[in-house]
Amino acid sequence: MPEARLEDNGFGLAPASEGWFVVNVRDAEWQTSRGGEKRSCGSECAFEADANWSAELGFNVNVLEPGEPNGLYHAESHDEAFLVLAGECTLLVEGEERRLRQWDCFRSPAGTEHIFVGAGDGPCAILMAGVRTEPRQIRYSASGFAARHGASAARETGDPREAYTDFEPWRRGRPFSWDRLPWA
Repeated sequence: MPEARLEDNGFGLAPASEGWFVVNVRDAEWQTSRGGEKRSCGSECAFEADANWSAELGFNVNVLEPGEPNGLYHAESHDEAFLVLAGECTLLVEGEERRLRQWDCFRSPAGTEHIFVGAGDGPCAILMAGVRTEPRQIRYSASGFAARHGASAARETGDPREAYTDFEPWRRGRPFSWDRLPWA
């Protein structure tokens, strides 16, 4: 297997060909949904099926500011696992709130409703991992519980385009709190 070619697109390194590679999260490509008039999902360094990442395994590092959800309350058809790398967040899971701090791990079996909301007095960094094999289904819930945190879909749907209508689109860019993160 050849080594992949990494290219800097101005927002970090991303694989430009297939193959193995090593990249530090500090140097990798980041994207953000902040900066517009709509709601945001924080910032992420995504290691997903796009751009020559693994088609079977997806993981990313998400950075959330206090009060900011990383998306909408949802359940997936595959298992996921999450590890808080820095800061604090509130886990919304099956109608309950759990405060998570650095090094707390959450396992989400298939079908578990969940989402994270940044908490504390600074940014929170979470490592998120899950299976990306097909068929992969996601159900976004209309939840009064999640709505109190800005993390509910307007109505239940399996279509992410419909669920995220009120959110800023992802665009390349680093987190606003970059200099306060552990790898800075």
